[in-house]
Amino acid sequence: MKDTKLDSKVLDVLQDKIQLIKTEKGAIYLVGPIRLPVNLYGETVVFHWYCWLNCNEVTEDFERIIDKLSSVNLAELQQSSVLVYGDFTYGEDAIMRMHSICHTGDIFGSKRCDCGFQLKRSMKMIVEHGTGALFYLANHEGRGIGLFSKAMAYILQENNYDTVEANHALGFVDDARNYSDAIRVLKALRSKPVTLITNNPKKLDALKNAGLPVSGRKPLWGDVSEYNEKYLQTKINRSGHLKDEGTCPND
Repeated sequence: MKDTKLDSKVLDVLQDKIQLIKTEKGAIYLVGPIRLPVNLYGETVVFHWYCWLNCNEVTEDFERIIDKLSSVNLAELQQSSVLVYGDFTYGEDAIMRMHSICHTGDIFGSKRCDCGFQLKRSMKMIVEHGTGALFYLANHEGRGIGLFSKAMAYILQENNYDTVEANHALGFVDDARNYSDAIRVLKALRSKPVTLITNNPKKLDALKNAGLPVSGRKPLWGDVSEYNEKYLQTKINRSGHLKDEGTCPND
């Protein structure tokens, strides 16, 4: 990598878009907002995109942080981000989703889960509502076990393990996800109450335990098929997901 001093014009452009959020172990550097036109069900919708990076160093000398980027292969690391629509910071009524990355569902459109459907549907719900945010959490693959472990869990599921049993058999807990960084970013973007788009009470508890005002919950069931019906039932029966009559798989 070339070692050159950052151009002052480049720094002037970037530093106004960087926000420092201190954590117990260092800092989160939040970059944005950035206009992001998205193809959503055939319609172009403009979101405002943020991305964040965890770093041990805490400094408001953003030139130091930017200079380091070329010496670290961030493409091998995962960074989470946020899509914001409307006046999320000050709007009185906002909805949001904490969406965990799903390589197979979000990218390939896998029918083994409902993640791809939930991603697109929650974005549509936010746009229709008028104000909201979608947090895309990149270190949550397989409910926190990672993509390689998830692949092995899928093999076990093809041999009559359910999704919870497969995680346990590989030495993992059912759900290893942590929402602390996302909550810090949420606090930096908004202090007013939010309505959470989720079926998972653990996400509600994470926000409430962090002192965030939660005004309600919107369910997000759908895209049930022969390929994921057992998986969805396991989320209700074993993982405690909240069942909403008429919108989730039958018992």
